[in-house]
Amino acid sequence: MKVAPIAHALKARGIDSVLVHTGQHYDPQMSDTFFKQLCLSKPDFSLDVGSATHAVQTARVMERFEPVLLETRPDWVVVVGDVNSTLGVALVVSKRREELACGLAHVEAGLRSRDWRMPEEVNRVVTDQLSDLLLTPSRDARENLIREGAPDELICFVGNVMIDTVFAQRDAARAVGMSERLRLGDDYVVATLHRPSNVDDPATLSILLQSLTQVAEERPVVLPLHPRTRARVREFGLESLLDRVKVSEPLGYLEMLGLTDGASIVLTDSGGVQEETTALGIPCVTLREATERPVTITHGTNRLAPWPLTVEGVVAACRDAYARRRERSEPPEGWDGCAANRVVSALVETKPGARVRVNRPGSS
Repeated sequence: MKVAPIAHALKARGIDSVLVHTGQHYDPQMSDTFFKQLCLSKPDFSLDVGSATHAVQTARVMERFEPVLLETRPDWVVVVGDVNSTLGVALVVSKRREELACGLAHVEAGLRSRDWRMPEEVNRVVTDQLSDLLLTPSRDARENLIREGAPDELICFVGNVMIDTVFAQRDAARAVGMSERLRLGDDYVVATLHRPSNVDDPATLSILLQSLTQVAEERPVVLPLHPRTRARVREFGLESLLDRVKVSEPLGYLEMLGLTDGASIVLTDSGGVQEETTALGIPCVTLREATERPVTITHGTNRLAPWPLTVEGVVAACRDAYARRRERSEPPEGWDGCAANRVVSALVETKPGARVRVNRPGSS
């Protein structure tokens, strides 16, 4: 969802690009379908990294991406988001940048949860420290980067590229008619659960599934079940807690976007879904202690569930979100469907080269 608009913008300007698919998201429903629906061409390189521990996955990305970098010798390598692939590629580029005169650009730079228990926070911070061009999705991201010592001249506000895809695909997503297919009616709740801190602990997962059961007593709840979550539900013997919830297989991008767009409320532990609901004006309850996307909170569409998670707290947050629904408002600044064009402009206007090093107190 983040790469597609950038790839299309590069092509529209006649700029040669190479698409590398690491294969970190390996389930066909979570990967192949997205390529088709987002009109992305077949990747030029597929690394087939697959599922593994954080260390193994990052190492595989590094090992398999380095030959691609040496073969293609690009002016810029663009990485997006905060997954292990982002960090692995960033590390490779940072160690080869002077030899290849290659720049590293990070799309979604500067997002911070300040929760170092999240592997994504490590990936975000380290990638930003290594990048030559920091492309931020929201204004608060710049403040985070400056606080960490990033030179101001490396920071460029471009807006949210994922929202480019939301707006480009919204009509097609609505035409899929997912609420009708699932017989949900006009008043339903969408839930997504996949974060390891939520689904890998049996007590936490039980609380969340019990919460969905209670919410389902008031209006239908649909849960597209992530492969990781499905495996944990079976492992922990929690299948009975899904009896009142409408469970579906993982959905393609258009199906999920259409389902979200028609929802009364969304409950999620996904960063991307927080952004999509904000762009669409859908009330969202985030099932995490903190969010790296505070603009979704200040914009008024998103709220954090009370922490630590309890059934009562999640249900109360859901009811409050439902009661405070309002007319859809304009999305945040830069979430206008044109972010990818600004990304490409920044790449064209910035000369790739070695990152300016900033000495910190006590460093040499």
